[in-house]
Amino acid sequence: MNEPFPARQPHVALRPSACPGLLRIVQALDGGICRIKLAGGALTADQADAVATAAERYASGVIEATNRGNLQIRGIKADRAGMIELLLAAGLGPRDAAGDDVRNLMLSPGAGLDRHMLLDARPLADRVLQALETTPRFHQLSAKFALQLDAGEALAMLEHPHDLWLSALMLDDEPWFAFGLAGSPGLGSPLGAVPAAQGFDLVIAVLNRFLDLAGPDQSRMRHLLGDVGPQAFIDGLGLPVRRDAAVLQWCRPLTPCSHLGIYPQRQSGLGAFGAAPPLGRLTSTMLRGVAQLAREQGDGNLRMTPWQSLLLPNIAQPQLTSVAASCARLGLLCSAAEPLARMAACTGSAGCAKGLADTKGDAVHLATLLASGASASVHLSGCSRSCAVAHVAPATLLARAPGRYDLYLRDARQAGFGALRACDLTLEEAGALLDVRSRSTLDD
Repeated sequence: MNEPFPARQPHVALRPSACPGLLRIVQALDGGICRIKLAGGALTADQADAVATAAERYASGVIEATNRGNLQIRGIKADRAGMIELLLAAGLGPRDAAGDDVRNLMLSPGAGLDRHMLLDARPLADRVLQALETTPRFHQLSAKFALQLDAGEALAMLEHPHDLWLSALMLDDEPWFAFGLAGSPGLGSPLGAVPAAQGFDLVIAVLNRFLDLAGPDQSRMRHLLGDVGPQAFIDGLGLPVRRDAAVLQWCRPLTPCSHLGIYPQRQSGLGAFGAAPPLGRLTSTMLRGVAQLAREQGDGNLRMTPWQSLLLPNIAQPQLTSVAASCARLGLLCSAAEPLARMAACTGSAGCAKGLADTKGDAVHLATLLASGASASVHLSGCSRSCAVAHVAPATLLARAPGRYDLYLRDARQAGFGALRACDLTLEEAGALLDVRSRSTLDD
């Protein structure tokens, strides 16, 4: 999905945005941030090495896995153009410079590999990404405008909200795509469905209709739907949309699946291995290490995931145990039973001026306070923006001062982080409360 581009792209003028990109480095408290949007989360071993080199040569060495399957480099100090040139030379930029912002298409990390998939989503993803990158009109979309293409994989993030989502289902023994607006396959209901062969036409029609209708202050689908109802939006697509009970009452099937550990593939004799950097932060040594594993034990490719982790695909099954041991030696988390593997934390006050607490450091400490094997997923947020988690976590600790947090538990009846359960807690108090909560209350 990546192709070479002209070396002079860094000098193209970009429209204002607060979101970092590969060509737009945004300043933070700890230096510049460069976000590398990966096509469907895919990353070659050579590209991983290039990211590691860029982080060492031009920044602080901190590499973050994001909650939408991308990578970003933090702490960029000088020679920003040189760093961008290096990343572009590795094939990590868009086909068209002005299209960098809008490459927001999420796939399952198991696309094309997952035993439960109804179809291979990658060919359609390629077409959509090419249209987003090379169609000037689509460059008007917000840098946050996001799409999801779900092919029924078990290894899928189904809670992140998207402006448009497509989810595969079988109707009359044929593949179709159910779709929804301003929601997610796991939490929303379909508004209609089209045959899988018309998936691309649907995406293009939705993007064009959004741009036709949206005003200057309506950068996201949810903003527009406040004025134009979902039914009116669909009626103007110019496509035949199926809306019978078989579609409108359909729910996305959920198959319990961990993004960490060994994951069997549909290809005979092969498997994938999932591992996570602690709290989403990779060192250059970690990234180079998994790149080498991909070359030696896999097919030279990696996939980043929306759980701030990575997947090593296409490994011969007898080699998966040794790959697991190698990942552990690199310092990666390989089991959901590890308390730190069930935590997410934003940059916090160490790198963000809005952060009210050192959330990364506090998460490490909190992990030592929780019982081994506890299943609770905990999100530490330095402010109300919730940068580390795109959906509502089962438990959220919202910073109010250094080392002090308010505890929220997810509640579908309440907006935001959920129900406020306790205020102004120390980490020890928070750990004690989380430990006494039932696993069924907090678990994903």
